[in-house]
Amino acid sequence: MKQLFFGSFIFFSLFSMAQKKGNPAVFAKDITEAGLKKNLSIIASAEMEGRETATPGQKKAAAYIEQQFKDLGLKPGNNGSYQMVYPVYQDSVLSANLAVNDKQFTYGNDFRANVAADINASYAFSEIVFVGQGRMDSLNNDYKGLEVRGKAVLMVAGSGGMTRAARMENFNRMNNASKNGASLVLVLNQGSLTGAVQTKGNMYLSRFKKSIGVQQFTISENVAKAIMGSDFQSGTSIASLPSKTYTANILLDFNKQVTVLQSSNVIGLIEGTDKKDEYLFLTSHYDHLGKRDNVIYYGADDDGSGTASVLEMAKAFSKATSEGYRPRRTLVFMTVSGEEKGLWGSEYYSEHPIYPIEKTTADLNTDMVGRIGSDYTGKNNKDSMNYVYLIGDDKLSSDLPGIADKNNNSKLLLDRRYNDLKDPNRFYYRSDHFNFARKGIPVLFYFDGVHKDYHQPSDTVDKINFDLMEKRVRYIFFTAWDIANRDQMLKRDIPLPVLD
Repeated sequence: MKQLFFGSFIFFSLFSMAQKKGNPAVFAKDITEAGLKKNLSIIASAEMEGRETATPGQKKAAAYIEQQFKDLGLKPGNNGSYQMVYPVYQDSVLSANLAVNDKQFTYGNDFRANVAADINASYAFSEIVFVGQGRMDSLNNDYKGLEVRGKAVLMVAGSGGMTRAARMENFNRMNNASKNGASLVLVLNQGSLTGAVQTKGNMYLSRFKKSIGVQQFTISENVAKAIMGSDFQSGTSIASLPSKTYTANILLDFNKQVTVLQSSNVIGLIEGTDKKDEYLFLTSHYDHLGKRDNVIYYGADDDGSGTASVLEMAKAFSKATSEGYRPRRTLVFMTVSGEEKGLWGSEYYSEHPIYPIEKTTADLNTDMVGRIGSDYTGKNNKDSMNYVYLIGDDKLSSDLPGIADKNNNSKLLLDRRYNDLKDPNRFYYRSDHFNFARKGIPVLFYFDGVHKDYHQPSDTVDKINFDLMEKRVRYIFFTAWDIANRDQMLKRDIPLPVLD
């Protein structure tokens, strides 16, 4: 009887453990509103100063995330280090001088540089070619009959400010100048030059370029008058003047220095068991927009929410591991910087991978999961508090949609409207999963949509819906558990879409 009882006890104990191991809900309970709020309140605090890439605030945030990984028992994910450091560059103006026919003009008031794009150079031209608005299209060709190769060109700025259409128009006009071989472009800003004088350029990721484009400086009407003389007409009519070559002695000197800054991705690891040489990434970006003057852009939802989510999932998987339920595949928890600058951190990782791309089964990327998007109405205008957008699950692996649906223990409405690559929001291209996708790795991006506080100082912790966030993060955890423990890596059986 004792033997039978003991054998039955062992059987039921093993059965109980097997059941526990097969049920991630046991550990999903460790993902809580309180835990999410604790981490997010620190990450999106004033102390972090908006976490702009390559600033002290970003470095404070990185140090905090690293310490959380250490406290949870995660291994360092970059060859003994928790941080993957990468260089960031920024240019500063040392000197800038402009003279037309010996008349001196001042930097800031009369002319300005594109600090990041313009190179150190000294120009001395005896003439400049006016090309109107610099258009070349089916209706207009402002370069017709002109030879501008190696010359300085003067054109009138377009309208539209900093809208996407205006930026594209400016790109096309500079491209036209380049195609025609111009060496220097002076862009007339009608009226006075306004706004803060740019003495530091935008940060950039790669110092080395395949080619250097035509150099561009913005000038005031005073400079244009000195060049064009009596032909100059103030106001919009100047754009209608015919193309013409003007004789004028122009001296322009521009000198800047390059400062090498640093940023980092923070990477923690839970090593797998029988499939430890295969990898599942759980990612978010921890950077945001920093400060503008003394105004902090807190970035609680974007993407403090995703970073807090990764930390809570790391906590749940760490708890499971400590109780003997280590995942089969290695889990890589990676929070990246530079997303707001152009997906820099994830781009740097994808070009310098620590773990083999071909052995990376998927990337589950969490970017904004703490709010209700302003565009969301829900199914039949219901469920507005119980949804998440899924983006990218239909792109590279036929396995992913079914896995995403199967693991919806939180009973969320899974909204896939942004899977359409033609959607004008282009969300598929706008977060860090994209740099995994372009390498052929299956991805799933979790998102709550854009709201009125998006990229505003008002994106603060008090606006976060933590009960909904908890549901979303538990759902991602269930999906990660499934992918980490299934028998096969995700199939890569759908061709890469056209990526741009």
